Amino acid sequence: MSITPLRFTGISTFSEDFQTILSRAAQIASLPVQALQNDQTELLARKTSLSSLRSTVADLALSLEAIGNIGANRALSVSSSNTSRVTVTNNGVTASGVFTVSEITSLARAASENFVAGLDTADSDSVDGDGVLQLVFGTASHEISLTSETNNLTGLRDAINGLGAGVTASIINSGSETGAYYLSIAAQATGETTLQLNSATDGSGANLLTNVNQGANANFKLNGIAITRSDNVVSGAIEGLTLNLLNETEPGETVQITANSARGQLASSFSDFVTAYNRAVDAINSHTGEAAGILSGDNTLREIQTTLRTITGYAPNAGSTRSLAAIGLELDKSGKMSFNSAKFYALSTGGFESALDFVATAEFRNFGKRLDQISNPVTGLIKTQQNTIDAADARIADQIAALQERIQVSQASLSLKLQQADALISQFTAQQNQLSAVIKSLNSATFGKEKE
Repeated sequence: MSITPLRFTGISTFSEDFQTILSRAAQIASLPVQALQNDQTELLARKTSLSSLRSTVADLALSLEAIGNIGANRALSVSSSNTSRVTVTNNGVTASGVFTVSEITSLARAASENFVAGLDTADSDSVDGDGVLQLVFGTASHEISLTSETNNLTGLRDAINGLGAGVTASIINSGSETGAYYLSIAAQATGETTLQLNSATDGSGANLLTNVNQGANANFKLNGIAITRSDNVVSGAIEGLTLNLLNETEPGETVQITANSARGQLASSFSDFVTAYNRAVDAINSHTGEAAGILSGDNTLREIQTTLRTITGYAPNAGSTRSLAAIGLELDKSGKMSFNSAKFYALSTGGFESALDFVATAEFRNFGKRLDQISNPVTGLIKTQQNTIDAADARIADQIAALQERIQVSQASLSLKLQQADALISQFTAQQNQLSAVIKSLNSATFGKEKE
């Protein structure tokens, strides 16, 4: 914005002329400020264009990364023939295959036992004669010492929960007139174990808990091999796959776990890549040619162009797939890309495997990394340029502030001088009017009344 000139308030007949001088001086002095403000406007436009370009390149980098990951994972998808019995999750399986789950004879469950006998109250009836008990969970034992104030169900519950022993104690109220309150202890994890509460620390005392649910392991067969796990979520049995056992199987029932290469995954990623690629081409074209945008000639723009040409011209030294066009990614005369899905789905099994090899190569996957080096929001080339623009904008803002301050001081000084000149002119005008009146009076006295 330009400097607003001071309002000149004079008393002479030249006051308006002095206002014009003051305004014109302010306009001339503001020219360097306006030039700097124009530079700021250009910097902002450049930063905005870079921000849009960064987003476009980042999308392209992500699409290339997705394609590379699918190629590395062989586009494998997994399924279960009976999801009411077993579900499966792909955690990085690298080879196709079919696996048979059978004889799920038990599911893993957590141990849970209750007091054998209930108490009439939860906070006054003693749970043990001397208040010293032993909690046994798995292979570990824990001594519990209750005081006269805590020798009750509430105190025992709190003591067990404070052990960090992997179990949780709670109180159940059955609602009976007598013996309504029971202590229930449950393991926090599934698996077959030992859960007891002995009335003596050496294990010789009576077990105060029932012995009806000591937990259970999951037992099943995988390709005929017996498997036992303490959890129903089974990882490691099949490399790269996680099985989730939901229900026991009927005698003779089997569940097929299948890992297959799915063309749809790669086809979907190719479509996303084409969209991102064409957006990048449009962004570049908007800053080149006769109607070139503000980034015309920018080094970053040239780097992106070079990378795009390298991608479309990529031809690995090995494998039967030697170009993007061979797998359905085709360029037209304008440089835009399209996905020929019919050509892709017509590939033989060997051709599809070769396509996976093509996009899984280190060279192809490196294209995404190169684009990330440009578009990374923290360390990328575009971010570096934006930081430079911000620094330049801050310097210009400081220069503008300094110039405006200097102009305001100069304008105030000029205004003061013009006020002084206006006062002198007004004084001289008054003296002139007095002299004219004296001369007129003398003429009248000497020569008589002037003729009208």
